[in-house]
This record gives sequence, C-alpha cells and structure tokens, in this order.
Amino acid sequence: MKSAHAAISSFLFFLAFCAAPAFAQVFKCVDAIGKVTYSNGSGLGKGCKQLSNEQSVSIISIRPNPSQAAFPRISDETQRERDRTRRYVLEKELDSERLGLEDARNKLAEQEAVRYGNEKNYQRMLDRLQPYREAVERRERNIEALTQELSELR
Repeated sequence: MKSAHAAISSFLFFLAFCAAPAFAQVFKCVDAIGKVTYSNGSGLGKGCKQLSNEQSVSIISIRPNPSQAAFPRISDETQRERDRTRRYVLEKELDSERLGLEDARNKLAEQEAVRYGNEKNYQRMLDRLQPYREAVERRERNIEALTQELSELR
C-alpha cells in the first residue's frame, strides 16, 4: 500500500515538474495621460501593443476591496462640523489642563515652602516633592501635546 502511494506521488511530482510553462499574450497599454497598464488582451484600446515572448513581464493583479469601494463619503459640511467639534473639545481640554497646571504649581510651591522636622536629610524632602513635580511635568506635556494637535487641525 505504501509503495502504491509512493509511486503515485512520484508520478504526480514528475508530471508537475515536466509540465510546459504556459505563455499568454501580454499587451502593454499607455493611455492619454501616460499611465501604463498590462493586459492579457481583454478590453484593449488605443496605445496597446503586444509584447514579444522574449520580454519578461511580471504581472500582479490587484483588485479593489469591494468594502473599500463602497465606503460612504461624507459631505464637506459634515466634515467641517466634525472638525469644529474636535477643535472645541481640544480647546476645552487645553483650558482644563492649564487650570490643572496652575493648581499643580501652587501645590508644589506650598510643599516647597514647608520643611518637616524629619527632613534634615535633603533627599527626604526631594522624595516628598517628587510627586508634585511629576504632576507639573505631566500637565506641561499634556498642554504641549494639545497645542501641537490644535496646530495640525485644518
């Protein structure tokens, strides 16, 4: 049984290996604006000429995704309204971050003015102030990012 499968497999491999390569007529078409396309002969128009079999051409067929082709387009007014809404939201967030930055700076200044008795070691004071400094830095980064995003809006 094994030898029969081996013989059939070998024979099929031999046929596949010895099969003659297929050649098709290939046409090169250049339209009025200079766009080059290659075709197998269907839908030929002006500016098409057959390539000889000696010329090597690799053809890749790309078909548009039907779901992308039917993707709905929105009107310009709808897009402008969305852009206005986005700008409004970003400006509100920017205002909120600026208020938060002011508050974080005030809290940091309050904490810097206080020196506790167990902070004779300067590092202890720095450790206590670190979360306040990080809050200020975080607010500053947020403001920078929002400002950048607002500048990139249409």
